[in-house]
Amino acid sequence: MTTDTPHPPRIDTSRAHPARVYDWLLGGKDNYPVDEAVGEKLPPQARDAARQNRQFMHRAAAWLAGEGIDQFLDIGTGIPTEPNLHQIVQRMVPAAKVVYTDNDPIVLRHAEALLISHREGATDYIQADVREPAAILRRARAVLDFDRPVALSLIALMHFVPDEQDAHGIVRNLVTTLPSGSYLVLSHAASDLHPELAAQVTAEYARAGIQLGFRTRPEVARFFDGLELVEPGLVTAPEWFRTTPAPEPEGSGIYAGVARIP
Repeated sequence: MTTDTPHPPRIDTSRAHPARVYDWLLGGKDNYPVDEAVGEKLPPQARDAARQNRQFMHRAAAWLAGEGIDQFLDIGTGIPTEPNLHQIVQRMVPAAKVVYTDNDPIVLRHAEALLISHREGATDYIQADVREPAAILRRARAVLDFDRPVALSLIALMHFVPDEQDAHGIVRNLVTTLPSGSYLVLSHAASDLHPELAAQVTAEYARAGIQLGFRTRPEVARFFDGLELVEPGLVTAPEWFRTTPAPEPEGSGIYAGVARIP
């Protein structure tokens, strides 16, 4: 399959980008000095949060594949870090289809890694922004069958969309297009678990020109309004698990949850 980006935008190496800062926090090499500069100013807990997000995604994706979900729309996928979502789910469901989306042009450079699918399944990549949900859905329909359940993955993404950009409305618009039996997988930075750390992280990103909108637990819970939260509900990222052994207990500033669309 090919990426749905006929004219890839130019990579701006003069400004930090969340996907590249996240890559640095995970120990990746696909970032620039401007991204590293932001990462180095963040508290050590930021690295823990990036790891916790990734591990939550692994557990949630594996559980969904085990439940028979074979279609995934991953928005804000970031720079590929193995195992990627399609590698996790296609180990269990070889025919699974995965569509990745991100707004950082550097992810497009790595799209070939995202498109190496199991021969029975399919993967695709869309260069797009979550703030344009209609465009994402229109292009995702070329790969995914929206008459059958789809898992929508929004990992550590929506805290980059402040309230004035209608973060809750964006997620609601995405969810309402999905059929019954679909799932929302979401993790989100908390403003109320460790307020001082949250303020420090927000300030450092702001100095780099990146606006953050960390939220309280009730504000994160609103993303799941009308949906059926899967046990253990909306918890911190290390506390979310289903069929795997319980993760090691540790502090976290990340909320995470999985919910079924009735």
